[in-house]
Amino acid sequence: MGRPSKYTQEFRADAVELVRSSGRPINEVARELGLSHETLRNWVRKHEQQTSGPGAGSAAGAGLSVADKDAEIARLRREVAELRQEKEILRKAAAFFEGDGSVTSRFRFISTHRGEHGVKRLCRVLAVSRSGFYRWAAAAPGRAARTAAEDALAAAITTVHTASGGAYGSPRVTVELREQGLRVNRKRVERIMRQRAVVGRHLRRRKRTTIPDLAAAPVPDLLGRDFTAPAPDQRWCGDITYLRVGDRFIYLATVIDIYSRRLLGWSINSHMRAELVIDALHAAVAARGHRVHGVVFHSDRGSQYGSTAFADACRRYGVRRSRGRIGSSFDNALAEAFFASLKRELDVDRRRWACEADARRDVFRWIAFYNHRRRHSALGYRSPADYEQTPDPATLLQVAA
Repeated sequence: MGRPSKYTQEFRADAVELVRSSGRPINEVARELGLSHETLRNWVRKHEQQTSGPGAGSAAGAGLSVADKDAEIARLRREVAELRQEKEILRKAAAFFEGDGSVTSRFRFISTHRGEHGVKRLCRVLAVSRSGFYRWAAAAPGRAARTAAEDALAAAITTVHTASGGAYGSPRVTVELREQGLRVNRKRVERIMRQRAVVGRHLRRRKRTTIPDLAAAPVPDLLGRDFTAPAPDQRWCGDITYLRVGDRFIYLATVIDIYSRRLLGWSINSHMRAELVIDALHAAVAARGHRVHGVVFHSDRGSQYGSTAFADACRRYGVRRSRGRIGSSFDNALAEAFFASLKRELDVDRRRWACEADARRDVFRWIAFYNHRRRHSALGYRSPADYEQTPDPATLLQVAA
């Protein structure tokens, strides 16, 4: 005698009836009832044999009729077709998303393939709501307008950035765009530049050019790190930097008006002797029409600025010398900042000029840009030349007092 079944006849009959009445696949019903697929299939088969055999009653009894079987086959075919569609949708979606399965990406996919698969099916397969998709689709014209405006702003940003020689970052680009009449937020400019890889230039470490002359006559520091001036030609500063040409260096000496940050005079040569800084001073004096008596010229402790020849040149023009401490770049911070801008914006860390003539041409072009067009943050984002012509109102009050 076999082991008694743990399922009652009533349970078996109810399970079979659930398969017949629901039209669902046997494996799905079996999983729902906690049965094995084969057990439930045997119960259904046994029930069919009992109801369709001799003495089982009329064809209209409880068994599955031919029509029922045909309906079941049709239903299964529909399910197979639906599964094939879902598989095709998922295959297309995988290629469409390329790793971005965000809701917005899914909405875009649905919008692209809605004519082929239908919105309802696509939303179900991709697990998004139809109402959410329709809201997204209704907002499409506004998104398109915003995208067009963003593209137009990106083009304007690129134009300004290119015109600056690739030097401007987001603050100066923003000011330039506002000057052109565009109402734009700096954070928005910064975001667009970051997204489109439009960046200003940065510097690496620099070569040392300040070699102090410990035997030079002492010169006082008349600035004390106060790099301001009430008017032009009150305070100047200068320094020396290097530029790589081929496998050697050339040197640039400068004279800057502290009031406007304008580069008044400069000199380029293959040496760092005193003549280099004297020639830059000559150029600055000439640029100011030789009316420079009493101006303070501030420098670091380099031997060129401590030389007798440079002291004589300053005395001849009536220029008062001022020098910072040894080894302190902060004591000549304005001149250092000028060189930082020049080297960053000329991209000297990655550039090596083939000859001195090429270097001179590029430096001259940049100096013209710097003096007349480049926007300086300390000048309210005006160029040095513009600032001298239209000084800050606070400065005018200071001079008047």
